[in-house]
Amino acid sequence: MHPMLNTAIKAARRAGAIINRASLDLERLQVARKGPKDYVTEVDRAAEEAIIDILRTAYPDHGFLGEETGIHLAAGQGADEQAEYQWIIDPLDGTTNFIHGLPIYAVSIALAHRGQITQAVIYDPARNELFSATRGGGAFMNDRRVRISGQTRYHDALLGTHVAGSAGGVAPHTRFASMLADCASARRLGSTVLDLAYVAAGRLDGYCGVKLKPWDLAAGGLLILEAGGLIADFEGEQGWMKSGDVLAATPKIFTQMLGHLQS
Repeated sequence: MHPMLNTAIKAARRAGAIINRASLDLERLQVARKGPKDYVTEVDRAAEEAIIDILRTAYPDHGFLGEETGIHLAAGQGADEQAEYQWIIDPLDGTTNFIHGLPIYAVSIALAHRGQITQAVIYDPARNELFSATRGGGAFMNDRRVRISGQTRYHDALLGTHVAGSAGGVAPHTRFASMLADCASARRLGSTVLDLAYVAAGRLDGYCGVKLKPWDLAAGGLLILEAGGLIADFEGEQGWMKSGDVLAATPKIFTQMLGHLQS
Protein backbone atom coordinates (compact mmCIF):
# COMPACT_ATOMS: atom_id res chain seq x y z
CA MET A 1 0.00 0.00 0.00
CA HIS A 2 1.27 3.48 -0.83
CA PRO A 3 2.44 5.23 2.37
CA MET A 4 0.38 8.35 1.62
CA LEU A 5 -2.72 6.21 1.20
CA ASN A 6 -1.95 4.43 4.46
CA THR A 7 -1.75 7.78 6.24
CA ALA A 8 -5.04 8.89 4.68
CA ILE A 9 -6.71 5.69 5.89
CA LYS A 10 -5.43 6.35 9.40
CA ALA A 11 -6.89 9.87 9.24
CA ALA A 12 -10.24 8.63 7.89
CA ARG A 13 -10.56 6.05 10.65
CA ARG A 14 -9.75 8.69 13.27
CA ALA A 15 -12.53 10.89 11.87
CA GLY A 16 -14.85 7.89 11.74
CA ALA A 17 -14.28 7.21 15.44
CA ILE A 18 -15.28 10.81 16.24
CA ILE A 19 -18.42 10.45 14.13
CA ASN A 20 -19.38 7.10 15.66
CA ARG A 21 -19.04 8.44 19.22
CA ALA A 22 -21.22 11.43 18.38
CA SER A 23 -23.84 9.22 16.72
CA LEU A 24 -24.57 7.63 20.11
CA ASP A 25 -25.89 10.91 21.55
CA LEU A 26 -27.40 12.94 18.71
CA GLU A 27 -29.69 14.88 21.06
CA ARG A 28 -26.68 16.78 22.41
CA LEU A 29 -25.44 17.66 18.94
CA GLN A 30 -25.03 21.35 18.14
CA VAL A 31 -26.26 22.03 14.61
CA ALA A 32 -25.74 25.23 12.63
CA ARG A 33 -27.08 26.19 9.21
CA LYS A 34 -24.60 27.15 6.47
CA GLY A 35 -27.35 27.82 3.95
CA PRO A 36 -30.73 26.49 2.77
CA LYS A 37 -30.85 22.76 3.57
CA ASP A 38 -27.11 22.87 4.34
CA TYR A 39 -26.09 21.98 7.88
CA VAL A 40 -22.86 21.72 9.82
CA THR A 41 -22.18 20.29 13.28
CA GLU A 42 -19.27 20.38 15.69
CA VAL A 43 -18.66 16.80 14.58
CA ASP A 44 -17.91 17.96 11.02
CA ARG A 45 -15.39 20.44 12.38
CA ALA A 46 -13.80 18.04 14.87
CA ALA A 47 -13.46 15.33 12.22
CA GLU A 48 -11.82 17.73 9.77
CA GLU A 49 -9.41 19.00 12.41
CA ALA A 50 -8.42 15.42 13.27
CA ILE A 51 -7.82 14.56 9.62
CA ILE A 52 -5.70 17.64 8.97
CA ASP A 53 -3.73 17.10 12.18
CA ILE A 54 -2.71 13.57 11.14
CA LEU A 55 -1.91 14.53 7.55
CA ARG A 56 -0.06 17.71 8.45
CA THR A 57 2.06 15.86 11.02
CA ALA A 58 3.08 13.37 8.35
CA TYR A 59 3.37 15.87 5.50
CA PRO A 60 3.99 19.39 6.82
CA ASP A 61 4.74 20.78 3.35
CA HIS A 62 1.38 19.74 1.85
CA GLY A 63 -1.63 22.00 1.29
CA PHE A 64 -5.24 21.30 2.24
CA LEU A 65 -8.72 22.04 0.95
CA GLY A 66 -11.38 21.19 3.53
CA GLU A 67 -15.12 21.64 3.29
CA GLU A 68 -15.30 23.30 6.71
CA THR A 69 -12.02 25.22 6.95
CA GLY A 70 -11.27 26.01 3.31
CA ILE A 71 -7.76 26.31 1.89
CA HIS A 72 -4.64 25.79 4.00
CA LEU A 73 -1.54 26.87 2.09
CA ALA A 74 1.51 24.64 1.94
CA ALA A 75 4.79 25.93 3.34
CA GLY A 76 6.15 28.57 0.97
CA GLN A 77 3.05 28.53 -1.22
CA GLY A 78 1.72 31.85 -2.46
CA ALA A 79 -2.00 32.60 -2.32
CA ASP A 80 -2.23 32.47 -6.13
CA GLU A 81 -0.11 29.31 -6.49
CA GLN A 82 -1.23 25.70 -6.62
CA ALA A 83 0.37 23.40 -4.06
CA GLU A 84 2.33 20.48 -5.49
CA TYR A 85 0.45 18.24 -3.07
CA GLN A 86 -3.02 19.13 -1.83
CA TRP A 87 -5.32 17.02 0.34
CA ILE A 88 -9.04 17.45 -0.46
CA ILE A 89 -11.25 16.61 2.51
CA ASP A 90 -14.92 16.14 3.25
CA PRO A 91 -15.01 15.15 6.93
CA LEU A 92 -18.69 14.15 6.96
CA ASP A 93 -20.58 13.93 3.69
CA GLY A 94 -24.22 13.36 4.50
CA THR A 95 -24.56 15.64 7.52
CA THR A 96 -28.34 15.90 7.14
CA ASN A 97 -28.59 12.10 7.28
CA PHE A 98 -26.26 12.04 10.27
CA ILE A 99 -28.22 14.52 12.38
CA HIS A 100 -31.41 12.52 11.73
CA GLY A 101 -29.80 9.25 12.76
CA LEU A 102 -29.90 7.88 9.20
CA PRO A 103 -26.63 5.92 8.82
CA ILE A 104 -25.77 6.98 5.27
CA TYR A 105 -22.73 9.24 5.49
CA ALA A 106 -18.98 8.98 5.01
CA VAL A 107 -15.55 10.56 5.30
CA SER A 108 -13.74 11.43 2.06
CA ILE A 109 -10.03 12.16 1.63
CA ALA A 110 -8.18 12.58 -1.66
CA LEU A 111 -4.66 13.66 -2.54
CA ALA A 112 -3.96 15.75 -5.63
CA HIS A 113 -0.39 15.83 -6.99
CA ARG A 114 0.06 18.77 -9.36
CA GLY A 115 -3.70 18.82 -9.88
CA GLN A 116 -4.15 15.09 -10.55
CA ILE A 117 -5.85 12.90 -7.95
CA THR A 118 -3.47 10.10 -6.99
CA GLN A 119 -4.85 8.71 -3.69
CA ALA A 120 -8.43 8.27 -2.50
CA VAL A 121 -10.18 7.07 0.64
CA ILE A 122 -13.90 6.97 1.41
CA TYR A 123 -14.79 5.57 4.82
CA ASP A 124 -18.31 4.66 5.96
CA PRO A 125 -18.00 4.49 9.76
CA ALA A 126 -21.54 3.17 10.30
CA ARG A 127 -20.79 0.02 8.25
CA ASN A 128 -17.02 0.00 8.74
CA GLU A 129 -16.58 -0.09 4.96
CA LEU A 130 -13.41 1.50 3.66
CA PHE A 131 -13.02 2.21 -0.06
CA SER A 132 -9.55 3.11 -1.31
CA ALA A 133 -7.58 3.61 -4.50
CA THR A 134 -4.13 4.59 -5.71
CA ARG A 135 -3.86 5.80 -9.31
CA GLY A 136 -2.89 2.84 -11.44
CA GLY A 137 -3.39 0.37 -8.59
CA GLY A 138 -7.08 -0.52 -8.71
CA ALA A 139 -9.97 0.14 -6.33
CA PHE A 140 -10.64 -1.73 -3.10
CA MET A 141 -13.22 -2.12 -0.35
CA ASN A 142 -11.80 -3.44 2.93
CA ASP A 143 -8.79 -4.90 1.06
CA ARG A 144 -10.99 -6.68 -1.50
CA ARG A 145 -10.69 -5.46 -5.08
CA VAL A 146 -13.91 -4.03 -6.49
CA ARG A 147 -15.14 -3.46 -10.03
CA ILE A 148 -18.02 -1.60 -11.59
CA SER A 149 -21.16 -3.57 -12.36
CA GLY A 150 -21.59 -5.58 -15.54
CA GLN A 151 -24.88 -3.86 -16.35
CA THR A 152 -25.33 -2.96 -20.02
CA ARG A 153 -29.12 -2.45 -20.32
CA TYR A 154 -30.14 1.09 -19.42
CA HIS A 155 -33.70 0.06 -18.58
CA ASP A 156 -32.27 -2.23 -15.88
CA ALA A 157 -29.79 0.30 -14.47
CA LEU A 158 -29.99 1.63 -10.91
CA LEU A 159 -28.71 5.21 -10.72
CA GLY A 160 -27.71 7.48 -7.87
CA THR A 161 -28.60 11.15 -8.25
CA HIS A 162 -28.03 14.61 -6.87
CA VAL A 163 -30.16 16.77 -9.15
CA ALA A 164 -32.98 19.21 -8.45
CA GLY A 165 -36.15 17.35 -7.59
CA SER A 166 -34.58 13.90 -7.71
CA ALA A 167 -35.75 13.13 -4.19
CA GLY A 168 -39.38 13.32 -5.22
CA GLY A 169 -39.42 13.04 -8.99
CA VAL A 170 -37.87 15.32 -11.60
CA ALA A 171 -40.07 17.92 -13.27
CA PRO A 172 -40.83 16.88 -16.87
CA HIS A 173 -39.26 20.00 -18.38
CA THR A 174 -35.77 19.41 -16.94
CA ARG A 175 -32.95 17.96 -19.01
CA PHE A 176 -32.68 15.04 -16.57
CA ALA A 177 -36.30 13.86 -16.89
CA SER A 178 -35.86 11.25 -19.62
CA MET A 179 -32.52 10.06 -18.26
CA LEU A 180 -34.03 9.24 -14.86
CA ALA A 181 -37.39 8.06 -16.21
CA ASP A 182 -35.86 5.49 -18.56
CA CYS A 183 -33.60 3.71 -16.06
CA ALA A 184 -34.87 1.00 -13.72
CA SER A 185 -34.89 3.37 -10.75
CA ALA A 186 -33.04 6.31 -9.23
CA ARG A 187 -31.88 6.81 -5.65
CA ARG A 188 -30.86 9.94 -3.78
CA LEU A 189 -28.86 8.68 -0.82
CA GLY A 190 -27.87 12.09 0.50
CA SER A 191 -24.15 11.35 0.37
CA THR A 192 -22.42 11.90 -2.96
CA VAL A 193 -19.17 10.31 -1.81
CA LEU A 194 -21.02 7.07 -1.01
CA ASP A 195 -22.91 7.26 -4.32
CA LEU A 196 -19.59 7.35 -6.15
CA ALA A 197 -18.07 4.60 -3.99
CA TYR A 198 -21.12 2.45 -4.71
CA VAL A 199 -20.71 2.94 -8.47
CA ALA A 200 -17.10 1.80 -8.11
CA ALA A 201 -18.21 -1.25 -6.10
CA GLY A 202 -20.99 -2.20 -8.53
CA ARG A 203 -23.86 -1.41 -6.17
CA LEU A 204 -25.04 1.41 -8.42
CA ASP A 205 -24.72 1.33 -12.20
CA GLY A 206 -24.34 5.09 -12.59
CA TYR A 207 -24.55 8.50 -10.96
CA CYS A 208 -25.56 12.01 -11.99
CA GLY A 209 -24.84 15.08 -9.86
CA VAL A 210 -25.20 18.83 -10.30
CA LYS A 211 -23.24 21.73 -8.77
CA LEU A 212 -21.10 19.58 -6.52
CA LYS A 213 -17.85 20.62 -4.84
CA PRO A 214 -14.32 19.24 -5.28
CA TRP A 215 -14.47 17.51 -1.89
CA ASP A 216 -17.63 15.70 -3.03
CA LEU A 217 -15.95 14.34 -6.15
CA ALA A 218 -12.19 13.98 -5.78
CA ALA A 219 -11.91 10.63 -4.00
CA GLY A 220 -14.94 9.02 -5.62
CA GLY A 221 -13.81 10.00 -9.10
CA LEU A 222 -10.52 8.14 -8.73
CA LEU A 223 -12.30 5.11 -7.25
CA ILE A 224 -14.58 4.90 -10.29
CA LEU A 225 -11.74 5.19 -12.79
CA GLU A 226 -9.70 2.55 -10.97
CA ALA A 227 -12.75 0.25 -10.85
CA GLY A 228 -13.14 0.44 -14.64
CA GLY A 229 -15.83 3.11 -14.89
CA LEU A 230 -16.08 6.44 -16.69
CA ILE A 231 -16.58 9.91 -15.25
CA ALA A 232 -17.07 13.21 -17.09
CA ASP A 233 -19.09 16.40 -17.19
CA PHE A 234 -22.36 16.77 -19.08
CA GLU A 235 -20.46 17.40 -22.33
CA GLY A 236 -18.45 14.22 -21.93
CA GLU A 237 -15.33 16.23 -21.10
CA GLN A 238 -13.02 16.29 -18.09
CA GLY A 239 -14.21 19.56 -16.54
CA TRP A 240 -16.29 17.89 -13.85
CA MET A 241 -14.08 18.84 -10.90
CA LYS A 242 -14.42 22.53 -11.80
CA SER A 243 -18.05 22.61 -12.92
CA GLY A 244 -19.39 20.24 -10.28
CA ASP A 245 -21.62 18.66 -12.94
CA VAL A 246 -20.83 14.98 -13.24
CA LEU A 247 -21.86 11.72 -14.84
CA ALA A 248 -20.23 8.49 -13.67
CA ALA A 249 -21.12 4.95 -14.69
CA THR A 250 -20.14 1.72 -16.36
CA PRO A 251 -18.96 2.48 -19.91
CA LYS A 252 -22.16 1.36 -21.64
CA ILE A 253 -24.50 2.98 -19.11
CA PHE A 254 -22.39 6.15 -19.22
CA THR A 255 -22.82 6.42 -22.99
CA GLN A 256 -26.59 6.11 -22.65
CA MET A 257 -26.78 8.63 -19.80
CA LEU A 258 -24.78 11.14 -21.84
CA GLY A 259 -27.01 10.49 -24.84
CA HIS A 260 -30.11 11.35 -22.79
CA LEU A 261 -28.59 14.65 -21.67
CA GLN A 262 -27.42 15.64 -25.13
CA SER A 263 -30.55 14.63 -27.03
